[in-house]
Amino acid sequence: MPNSITVKPSDEACSAEVTGVDISQPLSPDVVKEIRDAWLEHHVLAFPNQKLDHDQFEAFASSFGEFGADPFFNPLPGRKHIAAVRREASDTNPIFAENWHSDWSFMTEPPSATFLYSVDIPPVGGDTHFSNQHLSFEKMPPAMKEKFEGLTAIHSAVLGYSPEGIYGDTSKNGGMDIKPSEEAYKQEKHPLAPVHPETGRRGFLSGLSYIIGFEGMSDEESRPLIMELNDWQSKEEFLYRHKWQNNMLVMWDNRSVIHKATGGYEGHRRELHRITIY
Repeated sequence: MPNSITVKPSDEACSAEVTGVDISQPLSPDVVKEIRDAWLEHHVLAFPNQKLDHDQFEAFASSFGEFGADPFFNPLPGRKHIAAVRREASDTNPIFAENWHSDWSFMTEPPSATFLYSVDIPPVGGDTHFSNQHLSFEKMPPAMKEKFEGLTAIHSAVLGYSPEGIYGDTSKNGGMDIKPSEEAYKQEKHPLAPVHPETGRRGFLSGLSYIIGFEGMSDEESRPLIMELNDWQSKEEFLYRHKWQNNMLVMWDNRSVIHKATGGYEGHRRELHRITIY
């Protein structure tokens, strides 16, 4: 019997829950298209109650594109494409990825999709917040939009993954297997508000984690604009707050949402496995 999916949109700015499909099993092209269409429409998809081993996780993710590179993470032992986002119960280091970002936007070709699969979820806290950047762009007041829409942003991993960055001292990274390097000093330029290549909608590709300035502007000119945009993107009307469950897969579109991690689970262990796709 062929799979059929049920898509239940959230009551927030984006996201939908997908049921009626076992993603541990090979999927037909029709079902993959159904899921992709729902992903493009809702930007974030959550699949609850899915039991996946590493091979099944990779097989599902690869249905949507080619595996991406993780330049500053080491993969799980014995794997090439899966990295752990992990925090041990005893960790006291800052929460990983707690500023808005689009994954690896500092690369020449940033990943289109990120997949996270929950392995160990604490009883409280640890939500992931998403901000819908199509809405953020479309609802921006005209005078403000005129100021931002034509800018070219300079992206870099320097603030996080350089030897002097937030994660540069690996002894303080707790359960995360991060590999800082000089590569983090490289810069890449992208339009601040590009057109989505599949839907044609414009939205901001931005976030405090990786934007370090704007082309043709000094640091003194850029920094207030970065903070102004961050404040706008953080508005309630653009947000979706994802609450994790064990055995849940979430996939999102890095071209239409930005995201950030949150804490609130001190003293509890948290682990998710991550794949990026181009």
